Amino acid sequence: MSIIKMLTLPTKTPSVVGSIEVKLGDTVVAEQELFTVETSKGKRPIKSDVDGIVKEIKVAIGDEVLAGDEMIIIEENAGATVAEDKAPVAEKAAEKKSADVLVIGGGPGGYVAAIYAAMNGKKVILVEKERLGGTCLNVGCIPTKTLIESANLYEKAKNLSEFGINAENISFDFAKVIKRKDGVVKNLTDGIGFLMNKHNIEVLNGLASFESDEKVLVDGDKKYEIDFENVIIATGSKQAYLGIEGEKLGSVITSTEALSLEALPKSLTVIGGGVIGMEFAFIFNSFGVDVNVIEYAPDILCTLDSGVCKLLRDIAAKRGIKISVSSKVESIKETENNMAIVTYACEGKSCVVASEKVLYAVGRTANIDGLGIENTSVKVERGAIVVDDKMHTNVENIYAIGDVTAKWQLAHVASHQGIVAVDNILGHEHEMSYDAVPSVIFTHPEIAVVGVTKPNPEKHVVSSFDFAANGKSMVMNETEGFITLIKDKESGLIVGASIIGPDASTTVNVVTLAIKEKMSEKELMATIFPHPTTGEVVHEAAMGLGIGTLHQ
Repeated sequence: MSIIKMLTLPTKTPSVVGSIEVKLGDTVVAEQELFTVETSKGKRPIKSDVDGIVKEIKVAIGDEVLAGDEMIIIEENAGATVAEDKAPVAEKAAEKKSADVLVIGGGPGGYVAAIYAAMNGKKVILVEKERLGGTCLNVGCIPTKTLIESANLYEKAKNLSEFGINAENISFDFAKVIKRKDGVVKNLTDGIGFLMNKHNIEVLNGLASFESDEKVLVDGDKKYEIDFENVIIATGSKQAYLGIEGEKLGSVITSTEALSLEALPKSLTVIGGGVIGMEFAFIFNSFGVDVNVIEYAPDILCTLDSGVCKLLRDIAAKRGIKISVSSKVESIKETENNMAIVTYACEGKSCVVASEKVLYAVGRTANIDGLGIENTSVKVERGAIVVDDKMHTNVENIYAIGDVTAKWQLAHVASHQGIVAVDNILGHEHEMSYDAVPSVIFTHPEIAVVGVTKPNPEKHVVSSFDFAANGKSMVMNETEGFITLIKDKESGLIVGASIIGPDASTTVNVVTLAIKEKMSEKELMATIFPHPTTGEVVHEAAMGLGIGTLHQ
């Protein structure tokens, strides 16, 4: 049975059931509208999460409901089929629609662009073939960070005695960890639906494909033909595959499947030591899984400063995570008892590792599947849409943002690119700058970088400060790590930073602003940082670029 509850909305005011669109015994499908509720921000639909039959309706029109109140019970998949002998229904003609701005894709790039365009008075239609929020909110950033939060709390709970707190029989329930993750995802994706309604953005569910430079067809529960003044392509990315023998066997999972495992494997081999691979390596290791990482490049996270990579490798080794670098996976095979055998070339010899599951984390590639881009004049290179710094393609009224451009595969970059694209549609000159783009890797400890990450001794001056000399880090009992601040010799400006340590994900914001606003170490030295905070490491590193650090 599936229980549909009232959504969590950004208000404590009760909502009122305005209409009930189904009755007892009705067959419903996922995404079908069940109710409408009147909220303080306007009318909001409540949709089904599953296919099934309505078994109980627990509210009536006019009832007040709060977040989490049960509204309807659906028996999943019961009778939700169509009789085979039912006469075929004649295909209806596509409904014609028009938009000032059409957005294809409802991820963090697309939905932000849609909201921003609507706020600027444009009539907006957004097309999404799956769920609002895209990869990031549904099977990427948010669910992984939710698992990481549970993993980190479990790690801390095992060491409570160090804080003078006694606790026995510390354990975890992985099913509840996954359930909490699902709840967080649902709240956020439902919130995007709320924002679509708030800004009068029409959302169409279906696959959008170009018929020409001027027209898009949408194929979903209904068919639409959309004319537009401008269109923003925000279709994101998809799992990359390398053609390794056995890469699609049943024991091989991607990050999407890893987020929905019902039970933990006893052992896991991670193919790929990049961001996704290392985050999952730390997650599964925290929950007691035996983890091996195989990386083709000479080091994990190979775009980062070598000092950061070395420290993370050392920390991983202490935790029992085994890492092989400069290693090429040759095949994946399964034994009769469903164990996965990964064979890889390492140090001039053939190596083998066995595990219950294999996580395939070799990256992602631009997603233009089914988009009909070949029906347009849009330029594509190596499977990605080519854009300039205004997010403009070579076609006058067609823009592209996010992973589909293969520029930066980061949700926050996609969102900013969406704003840039809309600004240019509005006639406001706005170009993307990638000089101050922060990036965070949620291992333990966290890693954050911005700007230049690999200093050149001929061009740069560097200053480092250890978290071991930071008071708040000692309070937290998390003293591993450091910050490296990078200054350009010629201009005297801060141009980059690498941070590995507690709160790196928030500390990097200060340096990002410093780079964007073209600050030198003098401006940072003249800034008062609150004490005690982990952010004080920025001030100390800035001092190190000048007169010298105070506490090291």
